[in-house]
Amino acid sequence: MLRDDLCEWATRVRAGDRRAIGRAISAVENGEGVAPQLLKRLFTDSGRAEVVGITGSPGVGKSTLVERLAGEYRRQGQIVGIIAVDPTSPFTGGAILGDRIRMQTLATDAGVFIRSMATRGELGGLASAAHDVVTVLEAAGCGTVLVETVGVGQDEVEVARLADCTVLVLAPGMGDDVQTFKAGVMEIADLFAVNKADRQGAGRVEQELSAMLSISPRLDGWRPPIVQTVATAGEGVSALAGAIASFRAFGAQSGLLRRRQREKWRARLLALLRQELFERVVREQFSNGAIERWADELAEGRSDPHTAVAEMVRKTMGAAQ
Repeated sequence: MLRDDLCEWATRVRAGDRRAIGRAISAVENGEGVAPQLLKRLFTDSGRAEVVGITGSPGVGKSTLVERLAGEYRRQGQIVGIIAVDPTSPFTGGAILGDRIRMQTLATDAGVFIRSMATRGELGGLASAAHDVVTVLEAAGCGTVLVETVGVGQDEVEVARLADCTVLVLAPGMGDDVQTFKAGVMEIADLFAVNKADRQGAGRVEQELSAMLSISPRLDGWRPPIVQTVATAGEGVSALAGAIASFRAFGAQSGLLRRRQREKWRARLLALLRQELFERVVREQFSNGAIERWADELAEGRSDPHTAVAEMVRKTMGAAQ
C-alpha cells in the first residue's frame, strides 16, 4: 500500500469512519503486513481513552452489563468502543459469537463501535491483537473502551495488563462463591459488580467479598468497592460508572495509573519482541522443512522434544555467530 493511501486510511480512522475502523481492526487481527505501518500512524492519537476490563465467569451477565455501561457513557456524551472477546471457532478460527447478535440496543448508535474478537488460542482470555485494536479505537476518538473477556474461568488475568480498571462480575447462584476463585482472579479486580442482585444470595456474595477485602488489603491503598447491579433492568449501572470514575481519580492522584501504563507497555514490548524474534528465526532457519523432520523423529520415537529444541537453539545460535 502506498504511503499516501496509508495516510488517508489513518485520517479516515481518526475521523471516525466506521468502514475504515473496521478495515483497520481486521488488518490488525489478521496480521496483515500493512497493520504495523498503520498502527505507527495512529499511535500518536492513542492513549487518551479509559480502558475498562469486564471479566467473570460465563453466565454472570457480562455482555448485558457492558451494554448498559456503554449506554451510560453515551448519555455522558462519550464515544464508546467495545471489544467483546469470544471463544474461537475450531473450524474457522473466528469468534463463535458475532457482534451482530450482541448488544442489540447499541447496534444503530453511531457513537458506539462494537467488535467481536476470537481468542485465537490465547490462554489469558484475550486475543493478543486486542492491545492494537484498543489503539485503533482510541485513535478513532473513543473516550472509553470496554473490553469484555471470554469468560473461561481462572485464566482471565491477562485483561489486567490491558485495562486501566478491571471489573470482576459475580452473580449469586452461579457457583461464584468467593472462596471458589483463585487468588489471581480476585487480585486483578479494582471493582466488584455483584450482578443479578435481585436474586437470592446477592447479599451473601457481597458479605463474602467484604470479608475477603478486610483480611487482604491492597498494598496500593485502594479498597475495591462492591456495587450491586441488575443489568437487565439497568439498576446500579450509574453507580458502577461512578465507582470506575472514583478509581481513575485515585489512580491519577496516587500514581497507580502511570505505573500500570509503564508495566503494560513493558509487557507489550516483550510480547512483540518474542513474536518478532520467533517468526524471524523460523523464517530464516527452519523454513526448509526442519521442523517437520523433527516432528517425524518425535512421532517415531527416535528423539525427544527437549533434545529437538536444544538442537534447534544450537543451530540458531551458531548461525547468528
